[in-house]
This record gives sequence, structure tokens and C-alpha cells, in this order.
Amino acid sequence: MTKRTLIIHEGSWEALGEAAGEIRRIVFIEEQHVPLEEEWDGRDGDSRHFLALQGGTPVGTARLLPDAHIGRVAVLAEARDSGIGAALMAAAIETARREGHTAVELAAQTHALSFYERLGFSAFGDEFLDAGIPHRNMRLDLREA
Repeated sequence: MTKRTLIIHEGSWEALGEAAGEIRRIVFIEEQHVPLEEEWDGRDGDSRHFLALQGGTPVGTARLLPDAHIGRVAVLAEARDSGIGAALMAAAIETARREGHTAVELAAQTHALSFYERLGFSAFGDEFLDAGIPHRNMRLDLREA
């Protein structure tokens, strides 16, 4: 099997929202049963978005909020465990650095804590529920990373 080329695009919701929104709909709303009103929180227009294309097909997405929170990291089931999530995170972290942020934070689903820890994030605070899914807050200091 040949490895298909992975490309990460960065842009506005207007530019990337159609494809990014479809990935989020499949992953969060269909797979994880996140309520529509929680997924579509009205913050997409103010965020930087990242869209992963593998072989030209949209397979993953993430967003960076103006306050340097990374969120809505989603990869389609058939493309998981192939480095796409890490590539999306690297793009979001690099954008945060470029924008002058000294740290990035995220709310990680607890099943994904080890993924973010491998990227240098540290968990803090207590576990909490978001859309009925257990999460922990995590932070990466960009001055040290």
C-alpha cells in the first residue's frame, strides 16, 4: 500500500468550514453523540482552522481560538493512528507561536490524554464532563517546547 501525501491547510472558517464541519459532524455528533448546540458554539468565525487532506481527501481538522486554546481536533475513523492528529496539532502549535502566544491549552477527552502527553502537554485540574464526555485540561508551555 502506498502512503498518500498529507497536507495541512490553515485558514478561516469561510475557507475551510465546509470540509472541517463535515468531519466534526461525523466524529463529534454522529460517533460521540455531542449535541448540535454544543458542537456549533459560535466560535468558529473567530478561530484559525486546520484541515488535513490525505491524498486530496479531507480526513481531519482542528481549530485555534484567539486565546490560544486548541480544540475540535477530529480525525475520521478510517484515517486514525496514522499521524494526522499529531500533524494537525503541530500546525496549530506553530500558528500559536507565530501569533506570539507563550502557551496553548486544550480540554482533552480522557481517552486521548496520552496522545497529548506525547506532544508535551501536561494535564492540570480535575476531570470534568463536557458534552457528557470526561475531559481534563492540558497545557503546553511554548517557551520550553
